[in-house]
Amino acid sequence: MIANQKNHPLLRKVSLCVVLAVSCSLATAQDLQVHRLAVDHLQHADMKMVNGYPSAGHRGGTGQRPWIANKQPVFSWELVGTEQGGLQSAYRITVSDHPDSAANGVGNVWDSGKVHSSASTNVRYQGQALKPGTAYAWRVMVWDGSEEPSSWSTVSEFWTADELADYRTAYYPLQKTDETPQRVVNAGNVTRVDFGRASFGQLRFTLDTRKAGTSVTVRLGEAVNHDGTINRKPGGTIRYAEYRVPLKRGRHTYQLQLRPDKRNTGPQAIKMPDYISEVLPFRYVELEGYAGILDEADIVRATVHYPFDDFAAYFESSDTVLNAVWELCKYSIKATSFAGIYVDGDRERIPYEADAYINQLCHYGVDKDFSMARRSHEYLLHNATWPTEWILQSVLMAYNDYMYTGDIRSVRHYYDDLKAKLLLPLRESNGLISTRTGKQTPELMKAIHYGGDSLRDIVDWPHTGSFGMVGNGETDGFVFTDYNAVVNAFHYKALRDMADLAEALDRVEDAALYREKAAETYRAFQSLLWDKRQGAYRDGVDTDHAALHTNMMAMAFGLVPEKAKPRVMEFIRSRGMACSVYGSQFLMDAVYEAGDADYGLSLLTSQSDRSWYNMIRAGSTITMEAWDNKYKPNQDWNHAWGAVPANTIPRKLMGVEPLTPGWSTFRIRPQIGSLEWATVKVPTIKGDITVFCRQDAPRYALKFTVPVNTSAYVELPIGRKGKPRVTVNDQEVHTDLKEGSINLPLLGAGAYEVIVFY
Repeated sequence: MIANQKNHPLLRKVSLCVVLAVSCSLATAQDLQVHRLAVDHLQHADMKMVNGYPSAGHRGGTGQRPWIANKQPVFSWELVGTEQGGLQSAYRITVSDHPDSAANGVGNVWDSGKVHSSASTNVRYQGQALKPGTAYAWRVMVWDGSEEPSSWSTVSEFWTADELADYRTAYYPLQKTDETPQRVVNAGNVTRVDFGRASFGQLRFTLDTRKAGTSVTVRLGEAVNHDGTINRKPGGTIRYAEYRVPLKRGRHTYQLQLRPDKRNTGPQAIKMPDYISEVLPFRYVELEGYAGILDEADIVRATVHYPFDDFAAYFESSDTVLNAVWELCKYSIKATSFAGIYVDGDRERIPYEADAYINQLCHYGVDKDFSMARRSHEYLLHNATWPTEWILQSVLMAYNDYMYTGDIRSVRHYYDDLKAKLLLPLRESNGLISTRTGKQTPELMKAIHYGGDSLRDIVDWPHTGSFGMVGNGETDGFVFTDYNAVVNAFHYKALRDMADLAEALDRVEDAALYREKAAETYRAFQSLLWDKRQGAYRDGVDTDHAALHTNMMAMAFGLVPEKAKPRVMEFIRSRGMACSVYGSQFLMDAVYEAGDADYGLSLLTSQSDRSWYNMIRAGSTITMEAWDNKYKPNQDWNHAWGAVPANTIPRKLMGVEPLTPGWSTFRIRPQIGSLEWATVKVPTIKGDITVFCRQDAPRYALKFTVPVNTSAYVELPIGRKGKPRVTVNDQEVHTDLKEGSINLPLLGAGAYEVIVFY
């Protein structure tokens, strides 16, 4: 039970994060404020690192910067104001070649003048040609709906790269953060250290010895034995390392030089940059052979991660298990960002589309950063991996990027690559694609940038017999046939997403073609794969077997007609968590798509051995590659694809998702099940969205904020029979009761309190 895990760092009591203000006074012009300026989606484009540490002081010198490489970067900003329904009506941007010039109102590189537009994101630079390797300063002011101006924003800077391009994604250098232990125990000549949570890092320590020529043994690990000693044979790819360090007489600080691992520094692995050097995931340290007394300041772990705002997002609820799962998953996204590109954990450090898809959604849920997801996605476009479904997920990632940023530049630049990822050459006349009908060609492999001879369907991982697996593996006994239902569910979703992307680029004929192909696949799914007797979809045309995966993918991707949803959900519930941590992404999406909030909550808070809580119980502080060692004996303890609740909680349980690109309109559809209350902050490119739910019969209360320049659709569950009475900010409103929910009118910027009385 969770009460027995009191000392685990994720289970500490967290205070209630926020109570939203519900009074909304009308704003004056000066109430509209501009802040959080970003260039090419980097809010800290002026950042400078020296060997991984943020630098302050002199603007010059050597170091690492987030270079802006686009000839025409895009500018974005957020607006804060108290005006109900407030919108920006115009903006003015100035760009200067020195921050002093910018502060004095001199836009000697570009002065946009007053531009009548509500755009506050993705505003393209239109000034003089930017020079390579040059620092620029910029600021912005806006006008509200009454044509009243705001104050100027603060001045922000950015540096251009040595070579400029028509399109190139900007990204940050990696960062180091020094951390001291949470606990140090000196026992004779052995000192045991616990940093509280694992991270990818490096170690330095300060020792004072009167003798020259002595040495200490240093051990690092992710797991401990029952007696508190580091587990030296943890199994799988759970990490352990040991070093002998010679000592000098006197007081000295020693930097441990970590050995590279042959596998995770191989040809396909993402290498650590020279300014960072090698890292190892570890939580625990032992120093043996030193008789002195060490305290926390003597032992420092330099944790390596992508720049991360720990306060960008939060979640808390009335369920302590759910809170612990959220903290585990949120921290996992930060901890596994150590390479600057999404990788599969420490065993290989290789990017895979399936990992990146989940990581992308999770990253959007816990921090206001879009660059690492885009960089990882674009890397995979030209470095594809072997599973058929994962090739298709590149289109899904491009779609997510567009929806969360509103920026179509990446899609435009890589459009032909994305078209190839649809795998249309594998399509048969029945509306389905197949990797088994002889249509895989060298030309197709070249088009999708895969270096192998052919693709293979995967469904889930690992399969029966892999890595010492027993039983059915993680595929729920899926039967592989020529026409794989899971592969075609992804194909359908990719076609729909690509149609929307083509339409955004005014490629009308392409959009129509992809919608037509998607409709054909939909019809084939219903006619060839639906089993009326089972009330479920079959795994393929030539089998009667129905796996969880087939049905959860169909539900998640909109392939289940409304009348069939109850039977399909009954089947899905009957299978439980018969999938891997990767498969759980689509199971959770399916459950909430069907509106089964109670079942979704039961999966998120489960304490079985196939649960996120089991990762905590096992001792890991970063999500694991599998539910337990017994389900994948070679697993690692630092795999972000296990962090699914980091996106499921904000997107589905709290129901905050964009409806139009760049969050111009979004939906709030909480599905909190039996929770008494829950609160979340979701970071978006337009500003933070906060939501607080409480259900206390006979009423349901929802408090939330809608950022300036956005509008929200709110859908609330109908808790009882009969028509409820609904108030918004104490005013009774007419609502639309539809498909089991209460639908409010479109709401503009502001803070709201909605009460549903039964």
